[in-house]
Amino acid sequence: MRVLVVEDEQLLADAVATGLRREAMAVDVVYDGAAALERVGVNDYDVVVLDRDLPLVHGDDVCRRIVELGMPTRVLMLTASGDVSDRVEGLEIGADDYLPKPFAFSELTARVRALGRRTSMPLPPVLERAGIKLDPNRREVFREGKEVQLAPKEFAVLEVLLRSEGAVVSAEQLLEKAWDENTDPFTNVVRVTVMTLRRKLGEPPVIVTVPGSGYRI
Repeated sequence: MRVLVVEDEQLLADAVATGLRREAMAVDVVYDGAAALERVGVNDYDVVVLDRDLPLVHGDDVCRRIVELGMPTRVLMLTASGDVSDRVEGLEIGADDYLPKPFAFSELTARVRALGRRTSMPLPPVLERAGIKLDPNRREVFREGKEVQLAPKEFAVLEVLLRSEGAVVSAEQLLEKAWDENTDPFTNVVRVTVMTLRRKLGEPPVIVTVPGSGYRI
């Protein structure tokens, strides 16, 4: 899952981004509304965590622009105000969910994951294919009933492959969904991660390389 965090309180923004990355999400961070509009114009995000009171371009206007573009991106709006009227206004603008500050990080993570599931065809909370079971909420992976310990990027790649339901996923798509924009697209990070993921999942291999196209399960 790829997430954009838009928050002018830099310490909070960076803390949220760090926490979501530990949950195997690819996270980009910006600190004002103008930068947010630039990012959503060039990158495909599953979820935007959007502070409402932003400098340069107000969060309301960022949300309206996402809606106008007809993007599948879901918006979780943050605000320091917990008034019901503010929450209603944010939802009427086009936000998909609303979370007042201060918030528990576990609730933020749960809401981001719930919104991420709504950006595509509905899928079960636990993904299963080829003897592999992946639970995004618990961050657990099992193969044939045996738990497999994965690093965050390995978990993210496996989740993307399972969500494709047997379709081929290119290296570029994996890079876009599992890594943030600071990753050099010319590195071999995808190939190396897939290699270590194959090894940890064990025999027989379940990740198939499709020459010239990508990978599938």
